[in-house]
Amino acid sequence: MRELRTERLRLRQWRDTDLEPWAAMNADPQVREFFPEVLTAERSAASLAYFRAGLAERGWGWWAVEVAATGEFIGFTGLDPVDEEMPFDGVEIGWRLARSAWGHGYATEAARAALAYGFGTLDLPEILAVTAAGNLRSQAVMERIGMTRDPADDFDDPTVPEGPLRASVLYRIAR
Repeated sequence: MRELRTERLRLRQWRDTDLEPWAAMNADPQVREFFPEVLTAERSAASLAYFRAGLAERGWGWWAVEVAATGEFIGFTGLDPVDEEMPFDGVEIGWRLARSAWGHGYATEAARAALAYGFGTLDLPEILAVTAAGNLRSQAVMERIGMTRDPADDFDDPTVPEGPLRASVLYRIAR
């Protein structure tokens, strides 16, 4: 599995010690504001195991993100094949950080490292990003890393229950 480094961050394989802060993040209603629900500790553990297996199998996926200077786990970023239920295919980039890590530029920094890996190592022709239409913070990161949105690509996410979180936007960036 490839580990990525930036000036301030380390994108790495998940550790057992990540479970407690990961579960706390997923139980935070502000972190999960644009998701249908917060996650139980059991569902957080299952997602950690899934992310760990994906990295081990492919060598890339959803990396755990830590602050290099302190070793503090702050969330995840990475690349993953788009879910089969979506009305498009490709590889998407994503991130989720603990509230304590918001406002420091970490999401943008980690996303740039994931983009560089996707284009430079995986030789992807295009990378996509999806978020709820109301998630302006994530859309700002998408724009900072050079992604663009065509409103004609906006869609209702079939994996989200009916309601205000279903309206989604699609951003793209080509190599």
